[in-house]
Amino acid sequence: MGTTTIITAIIIILILFLVVVLFYALSLVPFGIYFQCKTSGVPISMFQLAMMNIRKVPVGHIIETYIRARKANIHIELARLEVHYLSNGNIGNVIDAIISASKSNLSLDFEQAAAIDLAGRDVNQAVRMCVQPRVLKAPEIQAVCKDGVELKVKINITVRANLRTMIGGAGEDTILARVGEGIVSAIGSSEKHSTVLTSPDTITKAVMARGLDAGTAFEIVSLDIADIDVGRNIGAALKNAQAIADKQVAEARAEGRRAIAEALTQENKAAEQEAKAKLVESEMRVPLALAETFRKGKLIVKRNQRRRSNTAVMPDNTNRMGLGFGDDD
Repeated sequence: MGTTTIITAIIIILILFLVVVLFYALSLVPFGIYFQCKTSGVPISMFQLAMMNIRKVPVGHIIETYIRARKANIHIELARLEVHYLSNGNIGNVIDAIISASKSNLSLDFEQAAAIDLAGRDVNQAVRMCVQPRVLKAPEIQAVCKDGVELKVKINITVRANLRTMIGGAGEDTILARVGEGIVSAIGSSEKHSTVLTSPDTITKAVMARGLDAGTAFEIVSLDIADIDVGRNIGAALKNAQAIADKQVAEARAEGRRAIAEALTQENKAAEQEAKAKLVESEMRVPLALAETFRKGKLIVKRNQRRRSNTAVMPDNTNRMGLGFGDDD
C-alpha cells in the first residue's frame, strides 16, 4: 500500500512537471508571429522563435524585418539579422537600404550594408545619395591671380555617395577643403583675372582633373561656379607698400649721409679752430724769440745817418734806427 502511494505521488509530480514545462515551452512560442510567417510564406519553425525568446531579442521586430526582406526577394538568413541586432546595428535601415539599392540597380549586399551601418553612417541615406546626388555649398573662396587681382568665388559641389569607399572614406569637410585648395591653385596659376572671368569653366575642369574625391566616401559629379566677384588689387597694394618701404629706406640712408656730412663739417670746423689756435700760439712766440736773441747778443741795433743834399737841408737831422744781427756789416 505504501509503495503504490509513493509511485502514484511520483507520477503526479512528473505529470505536473511536464505540464509546467509544456506551458513554459508554449509561452516561449509566439503563435501569432508563427502564423504570420506561415501566411507570408516565410520558412520558420517554432523552435527558432522559442530560441529567439530565450536569447531575449525582440522577435516581433526581427521577424517583421525578415518578412519584409523575403517579400522583396532578398534572401538573408534569420541568424544574420539577429547577430546584427545584437551588435547594436539598425536592421531596419539595413534592410530598407538593400531594398532601395536592389530597386535602383545598385550593388549592395547585406555584409556591406551592415558594415556601413556599424561604422556609424546612415546606410539608407547613403543609398539615397547614390540615387539622388546632393549639392554641397562651399563657403566663399578667395584667391589671387598672377596679376595681383583677388577673386572671390562661390561654388556648388554636386556629390553622390560611393558605397565602395563608404567605410573608412573621408567626409564632406574633406571634399570642401580639397575643392577650395584646387580653386585657389587654379586661380593662382592664371596669368590674368580677366581670363578667369571670361572662361570660368577652365577652373572647374582643372579642379575636376585633380581627382579630389579619391579616398572619400563621395564621388564628385560636377563643380558649378555660382558667382565670381573681383576683390582687392593686392598686387598694386603690395607694390605701393614696397614703394613706401623703399622710400623710407632711401630717406633713412639720405638722413644717415646728411648726419655723416654734418659730422665731417663739425670736425673740419674744429680742425680750423685748432689750426687758428696754433697760428696764434706761433705768432706769440715771435716776440719772445726776438727778445731772447737780443738778450744773447745776437741782435745788434745800428743807427745810420743820412744826409740830404745841400739844396734840401732839413732843419733837423733825422736819425734812423735799424736792427741787424751781429754778423751784418
